[in-house]
Amino acid sequence: MTQTSPVGRPLRPRGKLLQEDARRHHRSLLLQQLFREGPASRADLARTSGLTRVTVSDLVGELVADGLVEELGAPAESRVGKPPTLVGLAADSTHVIGIDLSATDRMTGAVINLAGEVQARHELARDGAVGADAVALVHRLAADLIAMTRRPVLGIGVGSPGVVDAGGTVIDAPNLAWTDAPLAATLAEAFGLPVFVANDANTAVLGEHTFGATGDGGLMVLRVGTGVGAGLVLEGSLLHGHLGAAGEIGHVVVDPDGEVCACSRTGCLETILAVPHLRRRLSGEVDPTAVLTDAGERLGVVLAPVVGTLNLHELVLSGPTELLDGPLLDAADRVIRERTMPVSSAGLTVRTSRLGEDVVLVGAAVLVLAGQLGVS
Repeated sequence: MTQTSPVGRPLRPRGKLLQEDARRHHRSLLLQQLFREGPASRADLARTSGLTRVTVSDLVGELVADGLVEELGAPAESRVGKPPTLVGLAADSTHVIGIDLSATDRMTGAVINLAGEVQARHELARDGAVGADAVALVHRLAADLIAMTRRPVLGIGVGSPGVVDAGGTVIDAPNLAWTDAPLAATLAEAFGLPVFVANDANTAVLGEHTFGATGDGGLMVLRVGTGVGAGLVLEGSLLHGHLGAAGEIGHVVVDPDGEVCACSRTGCLETILAVPHLRRRLSGEVDPTAVLTDAGERLGVVLAPVVGTLNLHELVLSGPTELLDGPLLDAADRVIRERTMPVSSAGLTVRTSRLGEDVVLVGAAVLVLAGQLGVS
């Protein structure tokens, strides 16, 4: 039951589709409306979706029977004549398992409802596990999480470091010693559930795009942790890139005379901005503001061409807020605007993530929601 990741295709349904996919697509249209806008009557759903009232009534009945939608009764305000019956997403009827593998010392997971709300958390210490031992630990974490809910499980979503293909195989994740590891396939076989695996930065951008109150323009989430990577949503689609390596911005060289990076190159952005390097530099300096400002300026130099090329609407930094928010964020914002045309950056918002450390977990849930229900 390995599933193709919603990478490289529209995350949200748009308009009518070919007949062979019509029913699934029309279900997604209705679910997306309820997911984004809240409860509505069948007549409202027909108007917004462009579907006939008969089709909407039939699909709503099917969704109610499946437990994804529930009848909520009439709206509070009174109307002349028979009031409409509202229906809404049954957020707690089904749960999703979200797993975050981005930390070096632990694996974190959560049980998440359809509204993106964490219902239960669990984590396991990695204790240096790599290779097959690390895969076994992911399986153990998934089993523990499934046991923590009594609701049906819609699927398992995983945010993994490294390069991940659309089928959920981790092509390369050095800190886990994974090469061509079929993580989605082994989890699907073990648990009989749909499984979606994506790069952790891509997973983070999905979480921010869906639950982080972002706008509709281009979004980039820069994930700063043990490494540095980025995920991008452009025109409603998650950017995959050639060979699945879009967003590997941490390995852009910013200081040819700098430190040797884990990728064997010298002076990559990661050697300056990654949390371990940044904390080490801060520990040896009497002026932390200068260190953070320098890191932010270097980040701004790297990101300015990206903003100028893609005309992004929002740039979100995700990681320890005590490091990223303040001088570092301000310096990056300033340099980006200094180095781009006003038309490129005038509408740009640069901020830290509103989802905090849950951004990958929630994004992992979005992988499942988008893949199984067509909503995000």
